Amino acid sequence: MGRCGPFGKGGETTPSPSIPIYLIHFTRQRIIVRRNCARTVEAAQGVKNVTGLPFGGVDGCVRIAVRLQGVEWRRYAWGRVIAACTNNKEETMPTVSTPVDATTTPAWGALQMHHDQLVEEGIDLKGWFAADPDRVSKLSFEVGDLYFDLSKNLITDETVKLLADLGCAVNLEERRDAMYAGVHINTTEDRAVLHTALRRPKDQAGTVMVDGQDAVADVHEVLDRMYAFAENVRSGEWKGVSGKRIEHLVSIGIGGSDLGPVMAYEALKPYADSGIDCRYISNIDPNDQAEKLKGLDPETTLVIIVSKTFTTLETLTNAREVKAWMLEALKNAGAIDGTPEQNAEAIKKHFVAVSTALDLVADFGIDPENAFGFWSWVGGRYSVDSAVGLSLIVVYGPERFQEFLAGFHAIDKYFQETPLEENVVALMGLMNVWYVNFFGMKSHAVLPYTQYLHRFPAYLQQLTMESNGKSVRWDGTPVTSGTGEVFWGEPGTNGQHAFYQLIHQGTEVIPADFIAFANTANPAKDGDQDVHELFLGNFLAQTKALAFGKTADEVRAEGTPEQIVPARVFTGNRPTTSIFGDTLTPFALGELIALYEHITFVEGTVWGIDSYDQWGVELGKQLAKQITPAFHDDEALATQDASTKGLIDFYRKHRK
Repeated sequence: MGRCGPFGKGGETTPSPSIPIYLIHFTRQRIIVRRNCARTVEAAQGVKNVTGLPFGGVDGCVRIAVRLQGVEWRRYAWGRVIAACTNNKEETMPTVSTPVDATTTPAWGALQMHHDQLVEEGIDLKGWFAADPDRVSKLSFEVGDLYFDLSKNLITDETVKLLADLGCAVNLEERRDAMYAGVHINTTEDRAVLHTALRRPKDQAGTVMVDGQDAVADVHEVLDRMYAFAENVRSGEWKGVSGKRIEHLVSIGIGGSDLGPVMAYEALKPYADSGIDCRYISNIDPNDQAEKLKGLDPETTLVIIVSKTFTTLETLTNAREVKAWMLEALKNAGAIDGTPEQNAEAIKKHFVAVSTALDLVADFGIDPENAFGFWSWVGGRYSVDSAVGLSLIVVYGPERFQEFLAGFHAIDKYFQETPLEENVVALMGLMNVWYVNFFGMKSHAVLPYTQYLHRFPAYLQQLTMESNGKSVRWDGTPVTSGTGEVFWGEPGTNGQHAFYQLIHQGTEVIPADFIAFANTANPAKDGDQDVHELFLGNFLAQTKALAFGKTADEVRAEGTPEQIVPARVFTGNRPTTSIFGDTLTPFALGELIALYEHITFVEGTVWGIDSYDQWGVELGKQLAKQITPAFHDDEALATQDASTKGLIDFYRKHRK
């Protein structure tokens, strides 16, 4: 199945530039570019539709690269655009369509009827497996280093077809292509969404133009600078103020500037080869900083401050405190004398930045040459593969980071090129919609059976819930269905002894993704027992138990007393997806992250929401600035609500 969805017809326009032109007009879901430089604009005056040869268009894609220089964009009625051209330069031509109300489409109605029929007939995974010997092969997929088994989900062949139809109905493929091309699909902030450009190979420079900039070339310019910097640190060429090589990193950031790097740092520990470790400070709670700095030698410590704007409250508060700690500790160690000149030199040797605000970086004392930027089209929760990952490059090396990026790109390419019915990435996103909107399942567990991924669920919480926790669509209208899921999880087998009881026998059905790898970095044996195989036996057992359960008769057959039988029955029919990899490599980690990025995109597209803004975090920040003075200022306290006043009164009485 190729691209789906019909295109409407364009309307009329009247050109007015005074030189040869490209006429660009918009159809319902695509831009058509026609070139007619043989006709002068004067001759074209009054012509309702200039015709000519098609130039550079791609059906179904809402971005087009037009070769222009010195363009003056002129907007006319009906949203048509005329672009004057005199030379060759690429510009993007963005347009974002109104979101489709998925609930009004025939595809949604068909899914609802299908759901009702399945429920009426009785969902029976055990019966479905028995009736269809090919179920596993039809619902299994191999992508890159990963194997996906969707067979234990509450879906049939018909469900897959109807979910693909829903994707077509909401123009999923068109919006995907628009995102990849740099269209400003982040409508509330008027930004492109181009985390996929962060991992495009260098030879794709020139293929993605955003606001007049070659995104891929810009990315690789920063990557090359980071690789050179990292090699200087790893080799020992970069030294602290006292001449000692760097052995420790402290990365200061919050949200996407922390969760992604921390998760990846933990996941890839077997690949650390530089003799350099990293500690991450995120929370403004002084305890976080105090614990992370314990035992560090300031002479061998390099601090990375990660803040795009260099104004993030938590990050800059922590950065100033760490700077004070660094200067005092270096002075106490005799590495500097505390004079302004030596303090300034120490800051340059022990602090670098990931930021685009070079003036503020310089004001802090960091050499702007040691600042690595990223772009407005990179959202924080999608930025681990940007300069935000600088700590990873230093610890694991440029080659490993390149493998990491290659894993992302493999999934990006697969997601873009594979038809919906065969596209496991799209299907996983559509299945989540199936569970949320048709079954009313609001929670989703991610359960990695590798301790190295112990921070992966926390990372996904921000990725998914900050993206899709919305109640208005990207055009500002209210949503027409439920949105978002509560993502959560813990590594197995720890989770089995914590919350699996609820997943197996609770009243809430919770879809779960189980993730495991065939090989381990640390093989071990308990006598003759391969411990990793024992571990994976649990991985396989849990999905089997959740799918097929245990009947009352099976419980009785074990000799269980009748009064206990109900407590030992497992209903089964609890949906899971199994993701099995060869080894948790940098490549495989990149694949996993990109997988969930695109799952999030698919869900957001169906719900018609802007998955790339996060206005919900702003109000609390604003109120915190208003409330903080009230701890000591009675006038500020008087403006607070009764509950807040009571809590501040408690603080005043008990703060020592």
